[in-house]
Amino acid sequence: MRRFLNPAILLVTCFISPIAAQQSGGSAGAFYKLKPSPITVTWGYYDAKTPPVLRIKSGDTVEIQTLVTASPERFENAGMPPDRIEQPLRDIFMEVKEKGPGVHILTGPIYIEDAQPGDVLEVRIQKIQLAIPYALNAFSPGRGFLPEDYPYARTKVVPLDEKRMIAQFADGIEIPIRPFFGSMGVAPPPVTGRISSNPPSVHGGNLDNKELVAGTALYIPIHTRGALFQAGDGHAGQGDGEVDVTALETSLIGTFQFVVRKDMHLRWPRAETPTQYITMGVHANLTEATKIAVREMIDFLMTEKHLTREDAYMLASVAADLHITELVDENDGVHMMIPKAIFTTKQ
Repeated sequence: MRRFLNPAILLVTCFISPIAAQQSGGSAGAFYKLKPSPITVTWGYYDAKTPPVLRIKSGDTVEIQTLVTASPERFENAGMPPDRIEQPLRDIFMEVKEKGPGVHILTGPIYIEDAQPGDVLEVRIQKIQLAIPYALNAFSPGRGFLPEDYPYARTKVVPLDEKRMIAQFADGIEIPIRPFFGSMGVAPPPVTGRISSNPPSVHGGNLDNKELVAGTALYIPIHTRGALFQAGDGHAGQGDGEVDVTALETSLIGTFQFVVRKDMHLRWPRAETPTQYITMGVHANLTEATKIAVREMIDFLMTEKHLTREDAYMLASVAADLHITELVDENDGVHMMIPKAIFTTKQ
C-alpha cells in the first residue's frame, strides 16, 4: 500500500519519492527515496528540535543520497572541471544559511514512528553505491593528527573506477573501494540542544568506522521521539585512524532499513557484520575510549552470549581485536571486533 508524507513536509515531495513496496507476510515495509537538497539536509549539527523531512514506520526502507562535504570551489581549485560538480552541492552551498557548528552535510532527519527514548534503532545497511566517479582527500592547517608537521593545506581529487572498484590514488597505487557512511546518527538527548556533527558520541554521528559497509547492521540508542536519523560524510574508503582528517570523501547512495528495537537497551552504538560483532567507544581521551569499547564487549558477551563476567573479560583478551577507528574528530574512536565463527553453538 502506498504511504503518504505528513502534510507538514509536503514542500519536499519533489525530493522524496514514496514507492509501494512488496509485502511479505506483513514484515516488509514501504520504500522511499530521499535526495539531498537545500530543504532535505542539515549542515553541521544533530539536534532533537530539527524538523524531520520524512516520516516512516519501523520496517520501512529508505534509499538515501548524500553529498560530499566539500565546497564546489575546493574541487575547482584542485582541477575539477566545473561541469562535473553536482548541482545539488552548488545549490546547498548557495542557499543553506543555517549551519554549524560542525562541517558535515547530512541528509535528513528521518522520523521513525514508535521510536522512543530508551529504544534502539537498528539500521540495516542493505546497499551502498557510488554517486560520483571521484573522491577528495585533503588536510588543512591546525587539523589532522600531525598538525605540527603539516602547517599548510593540500587537496587531492582521486578518480574512482566503479567497474573495477578501485580508487586511482596515484600512478601505481590503487586502493580497493569499500564505501561506507562516516556519519550515521540520531538526535542527541533534547537537553543537550544542538551539537556539532564533528565528534561521535552516544548518538552515533561521525563514527568514521570503515567496517560499516553494506551488509552491516548498526545499533544506535535512541534519545528522543522518532529517533531523527541523519546520514552523510560518504567515504569510498578509509584507513583506521583517518589521520589527515579526511578519507576518500565522496557522494554516496545508501539503502537502509530501519527497525525500532524495544527488546534492546544500549549505552553506546554497536554493530554486526556478517562475520563480526563490534562494540565501540568514543571519548576525548584515547585510553578512555578504549576502555568503553572493551567494557561494551564484556557487556555484549555477558548479555548476548551468557558468559560470566570473568570469562567475558578473558575471551575479549584472547579472541577480540581492538582498532583505532579515528583520531581526528575531537572525540577519539575505538572499536573492538570478535569473530562470529568462534561461537560454535547458539548461546
